[in-house]
Amino acid sequence: MYSIGDKIFYPMHGAGVIEAIEEKEVLGEKQLYYIMNLSLGKLHVMIPTKKTTTLGVREIVNSSVMENVLNLFSSDAETETSVHPNQRYRNNMDKMKTGDIYEGARVIRDLSRISKKKSLGTSDKLMLNNARQILISELILVNNMEEEHAADYLNEVINK
Repeated sequence: MYSIGDKIFYPMHGAGVIEAIEEKEVLGEKQLYYIMNLSLGKLHVMIPTKKTTTLGVREIVNSSVMENVLNLFSSDAETETSVHPNQRYRNNMDKMKTGDIYEGARVIRDLSRISKKKSLGTSDKLMLNNARQILISELILVNNMEEEHAADYLNEVINK
């Protein structure tokens, strides 16, 4: 169980800090919820304490893991460009839902590389933007950065 003040990651939403643990009644059922303040924007998310494992909630990574993640952007891994955009979207969505920081970084890396060769479709652009925001939210908490600095830093790493 997490505590108030813990920094956690919630797949598809990003990283944030637990501000409170409250009992709420939702659909006639009382249960405990983590009230998480996301590091990007002014959004608060309620996460049922009993479902953190099934939802993929995890502690944020440490700085050495974040460094390894950022090193993925300079790897020479081949990017598959011949996949149909609908299939690529489904594959990327599956990767993002895992909450695995490496999978999220691979989505960003691959879509960024494709965008340098050809124009991305709308769904790919949205996926890339969402994946970037999610990684930036964790980068903010891991490296204690401001949002703008974290975004600039990620752009610098991607464009090396």
